[in-house]
Amino acid sequence: VYTSVMGQALQRAAQWTSAKGGSGGKLEFTKLNEELLNSIIQYVDGFGAKYADESKLVFKKPLTWQTTVSPDAISAPGLEDRGGDKISEAKADKDQPLFSIKRDGSDNECSAMTMEYCEQVLRASGDKKMIEIRACLEANRDPVANMLGERFATVEGDDNSIFRFIEEITKEIEQLAKQHAENEGNTEKQEEIEEKKLVLKMRLILLRLDQQLLNQSIAQITKDVRLTPIMVDGEVTILQELSGDDERKHVLETIDFWGDGYIFKNGCRAPPQRQLHGDIAYIEVRPFDGNMLYITANTSGYYLNKGPDNRGDMNYEKEGDAYRELVTLLKDKSAHFTEMIDKQEFHLKVQEKDDYMDARRVEEDDDDRESTAGYRPDRSKQKAEEDSKDKGQKQKAQKKKKLEPSLKWKALGMEEYQEPDKRETQKLKKKKTSPRMKTKTPVDAEDSFSESSTESEEEEEAVERRSETNADLPSEYWQIQKLVKYLKGGNQTATIIALCSMRDFNLAQETCQLAIRDVGGLEVLINLLDTEEVKCKIGSLKILKEISRNTQIRRAIADLGGLQTMVKILRDPDKDLKCLAAETIANVAKFRRARRTVRQHGGIKKLVGLLDCPIVSATSPEADKDAEVARSGALALWSCSKSKKNKEAMRKAGAIPLLAKLLKSPNENMLIPVVGTLQECASEPSYRLAIRTEGMIEDLVKNLKSQSDELQMHCASAIFKCAEEKETRDLVRQYGGLDPLVSLLQKTENKELLAAATGAIWKCAISPENVTRFQELRAIEQLVGLLNDQPEEVLVNVVGGLGELAKDPPNRMLVRKAGGIPPLVNLLTGTNQALLVNVTRAVGQCAEEQDNMVIIDKLDGVRLLWSLLKNQNPDVQASAAWAICPCIENAKDAGEMVRSFVGGLELIVSLLKSDHREVLASVCAAIANIAKDEENLAVITDHGVVPMLARLTNTVDDKLRRHLAEAIARCCNWGNNRTAFGREGAVAPLVKYLKSQDENVHRSTARALYQLSKNPENCITMHEAGVVQPLMKMVGSQDEDLQEASAGCIGNIRRLALANEKARYS
Repeated sequence: VYTSVMGQALQRAAQWTSAKGGSGGKLEFTKLNEELLNSIIQYVDGFGAKYADESKLVFKKPLTWQTTVSPDAISAPGLEDRGGDKISEAKADKDQPLFSIKRDGSDNECSAMTMEYCEQVLRASGDKKMIEIRACLEANRDPVANMLGERFATVEGDDNSIFRFIEEITKEIEQLAKQHAENEGNTEKQEEIEEKKLVLKMRLILLRLDQQLLNQSIAQITKDVRLTPIMVDGEVTILQELSGDDERKHVLETIDFWGDGYIFKNGCRAPPQRQLHGDIAYIEVRPFDGNMLYITANTSGYYLNKGPDNRGDMNYEKEGDAYRELVTLLKDKSAHFTEMIDKQEFHLKVQEKDDYMDARRVEEDDDDRESTAGYRPDRSKQKAEEDSKDKGQKQKAQKKKKLEPSLKWKALGMEEYQEPDKRETQKLKKKKTSPRMKTKTPVDAEDSFSESSTESEEEEEAVERRSETNADLPSEYWQIQKLVKYLKGGNQTATIIALCSMRDFNLAQETCQLAIRDVGGLEVLINLLDTEEVKCKIGSLKILKEISRNTQIRRAIADLGGLQTMVKILRDPDKDLKCLAAETIANVAKFRRARRTVRQHGGIKKLVGLLDCPIVSATSPEADKDAEVARSGALALWSCSKSKKNKEAMRKAGAIPLLAKLLKSPNENMLIPVVGTLQECASEPSYRLAIRTEGMIEDLVKNLKSQSDELQMHCASAIFKCAEEKETRDLVRQYGGLDPLVSLLQKTENKELLAAATGAIWKCAISPENVTRFQELRAIEQLVGLLNDQPEEVLVNVVGGLGELAKDPPNRMLVRKAGGIPPLVNLLTGTNQALLVNVTRAVGQCAEEQDNMVIIDKLDGVRLLWSLLKNQNPDVQASAAWAICPCIENAKDAGEMVRSFVGGLELIVSLLKSDHREVLASVCAAIANIAKDEENLAVITDHGVVPMLARLTNTVDDKLRRHLAEAIARCCNWGNNRTAFGREGAVAPLVKYLKSQDENVHRSTARALYQLSKNPENCITMHEAGVVQPLMKMVGSQDEDLQEASAGCIGNIRRLALANEKARYS
């Protein structure tokens, strides 16, 4: 949430990034922040016009910040140029000008002491207003204090500064009035009072802005997920099960709710007066390693309070930060709790297998879970031997009972629990596992798996490949075995020599990699990382970096706790060590568990810290080393960023501005991991917003012209993901990004680059302004040429781009002339769901032109579209139905064509039972076109289209309303359908459609009501529903169709009323 730089209210909700250990934090990139920053930009941009006197009010202290505006960009009367700097002639005092903008190396520093100059700087910043206002607010955490003085600084508690200031002004005015009465005029005092009045007015203006920001924040905050009494009870109950007297087995000594135990009907335990503040309950926790903790469970989260006072009354005052989960708070306050959670050394509970357990398993959602059969805590060798001896005795008992972790333990999220079926059990029996590979990483409740949708899971089940006999092992295997012995038993010198000798082997060869693992070399290499000898650490990391490219080695390193040690090394002052550790983490963090381990042990913050290196043009050994450290950090973050939770952790750690800074580097080796990380993170809206507002689009476009195919591919992929927003699409065009994207279509051999480039063109083509430029670049002809002999990931984007470009009528002809219609129709026979959605849209757009429709009809394209209505994917169904609409409109003898599809009309009517709104809207649109033919209308009426359409009339979706009303209007033209619609209760809900803000809904609804009003009973129903007044307004519409339908409906109602009157008097 954006900090309330203008007042008290929002400051309590401020969230700043923790870059640099919390100092110099940056405002987070969130949608709410963007809205609030835009509000402040609008406020500053028009300030001088609204408040001419206040804009010239001189601040008590200047607002100073690093600006993106060049001194040359500022030109205003009263400014003089001093050696390239711009400084105002007017001054607040002898040494302080009202405005200055000075060059400071590669940056510019701005200092302003009036709102007038602030407004000028903002206007000069052009499209970087967001960056400018963000930099100003981050550098001046309480600008009101700078502007109006410390008396108006933001304070905790009640702020009476305005009232005191008003009293002060009132007293001075009274004193001045007395002096005038005594003929003792005081001009200076009069001017001082006028200035204070101006300050007061300024404060009230800022207060009004603060209220506006507060209202915006509250609207967003109320949408956030909140704690509930059920959630609180669940967490406390779980932890109670894990608490007890034994420090070696239990996480806490005691945990319970504080108070008299009374539970209100809403589930809260807090007293009613505190429930108004969002309090749910109060929890008292006694950890083994500290004093009693008193915790408030509030709807906004868990936080510490000051506990009961001497009289036993709770002191509700908040202490410290709020946490989303109780476990997270306790981990932060108790080292013992954290240690026990990390070790997971809890006694197991024997539980009967019952229906409740089975039900829990069925309901478990496995979308974001690791594909393991379940966690098994570590056991000592002695325990394993005892289990082996007792195996025969316990065999019968195991048939009835199963040794399992406690249900509460599972609910806490400490294990990924699922009941393996017989096939999975058989696989587990066949799989060989190394007894030394036991995980050290806990599965925390807050850290359940959540990975990117693009992530490949090919490594989730690594296959063990061991030679069954020693006969085929190469000589390197035995040589490495000897070296490992030296590593284990040698002194420091022997260890270093052994490490150097080991590096002489071809470590890229799988035999050598697995040889190191099989003879216990991995354990030794990882143990060397805990030594104090830098050379040993470097030698070990160089070997680990090479062999960790192997899937099995990665998992072994993670199992042996190597990642935790490498994360610690990231804090080492030796830059070579940090580089090697980060690069090894980049190799290991290719699978879910490893990425989670890095996050849980603070690796994300440390890796983000590595990115903070200066970008300098001149090269030096020190600068090169710093750049290499940053590159290594970016590589590791690239691997880690495949996890959604890691992306969030990176954002909170302040990675975005650092990545933006590195993006300006001229070093290609630096740019590839930086852009790779950005394109991976661009799947999140907060990152897309940041990429746009931090000016990164310009750098991405510039790097599209790089000589490196890999860099071009990542830049195009980032634009592909970011171009979901119109602002980004406009920036790509403004910075000249469309031309290089089209030129990349020539590189047909590189399929990954081609997929990224075509994806970016697809998304950019959503904006009509970009379509014009694509026409000039002859992009359509090139895209059509890619419709053959390309992989599906390229075809999806190519067809998507053609579909967007074909929305412009001239482009439909270009698609036909380029020979694009036949390959598009051929793609309708595919099975890829995303491709089918895009190709149906493209065919539908092309069918808007009659000449194209002739070709589509000859190729049997309409029949193929109709067959896609049977597809199980609702997106494909909807897209096919939308495509059918222009086909029916533009086909010759469309009625006969539709009837020729056996079972086609019955199929499309049956889709009205769908739960998918887009499917319903598209099918209604298709039915409206089908019903133009009287014979087809008769057939769909027999299939029960009237009651099905009537059941949909209570919808509130305007898109569905529009096409539903159109379908009803068309269907009224057969038999007794008008009467049937009235009998099915479709008339009164249609009247509510007239309250919609969409004029298209009004038009189709008026047509439907006009048709229905031809039945007297329907006239009575719609008159009772209040149809006349809104229709009277629509008679005056600029839309002639709406006018005519509204007037016709009113005319029918009036004729019925006149007929009734005539019958009564005759």
